[in-house]
Amino acid sequence: MSSETARTWTFLTSHTRILALIAQNPDIRTRDLATRADITERSAQRIVSDLEEAGYLTHERVGRRNHYVVSTEGTLRHPRERDVAVRTLLDLFPDPE
Repeated sequence: MSSETARTWTFLTSHTRILALIAQNPDIRTRDLATRADITERSAQRIVSDLEEAGYLTHERVGRRNHYVVSTEGTLRHPRERDVAVRTLLDLFPDPE
């Protein structure tokens, strides 16, 4: 596989990366999400909003920061994946610590 081919696509979407990062660290800052997912901070904010609107996340303000709660009871969105629980997806990403 050429290095050019390897950079044109990935198996995971940015939405998956953001959800997994938040599940691992519910107090993570948007800036850190963006850095770790290799996207802009504005993109990270939009993805968090998408995930909240879809019911995969909620957040509450704790001081000056957000604390996120991931809803692991839901299923994936694609019609062929509606029987796959969010928890099953997140289990693929072990806690880095």
